This record gives sequence, structure tokens and C-alpha cells, in this order.
Amino acid sequence: QVQLVESGGGLVQAGGSLRLSCVDSGRAFSSYTMAWFRQTPGKEREFVATVSWFGSTTYYADSVKGRFTISRDNAKNTLYLEMNSLKPEDTAVYYCAQGSKPVATTAQSYEYWGQGTQVTVSS
Repeated sequence: QVQLVESGGGLVQAGGSLRLSCVDSGRAFSSYTMAWFRQTPGKEREFVATVSWFGSTTYYADSVKGRFTISRDNAKNTLYLEMNSLKPEDTAVYYCAQGSKPVATTAQSYEYWGQGTQVTVSS
């Protein structure tokens, strides 16, 4: 059974940095595409970044390109999101997601989800 647990969220001032982690308790982490999404109240879940099985391919939303970096450590079953130069509009609940399709940007492409971690950026 796949269980994804995010951590690393919190409150940070604009311009600051945070590093999110997502640990997969399953045994086939390296066989899946991984991604980060975020969601604010009343809005649909928004794609942030995705990384291929072995980390060779990454793709980012335009809104975070150049500021966020997605990576994975398959030996540790862990996905990361390094977030720099944070802006108030980055405030959201961040979710990690796991899917069997190649790199994809739609929430429907991912089968498993974590519970989310809150990121709040103050101005």
C-alpha cells in the first residue's frame, strides 16, 4: 500500500526559502513519476512540478520556473521541492503525487496523493 507523507511546510517571509519532503512508504518508489501540486481554498489543484522515474526529466509550471527545484532520492524513497524566492502567491497546501504515466501536469494523471503540507508566505 502506498502512503505518501509530506513535511517541511511552514510560515516564511517573502523572499525566503523552504524545502518540502515527501516520503513514500511503499516499495516501488523508483517506478513512478512524482509531482508536486498545490491548492488554495476555492480553487482547483494546480500543477507545480514533476520529475521522471530516475530524475532525468523535470518540468515546472511557469509560475515557479527558476525559483523551485524538484528532485528525488530513490534510495530514500523521498521526493523534494526546494522553494526559493517565495512570494505571497505561493501560499497554498502543497501535495505530492505519484503516478504511473510519464511526466504529466494534470492531477488526473496521478493515482496516489499525500495529505498535504501548508506553506504560508507573508508579505
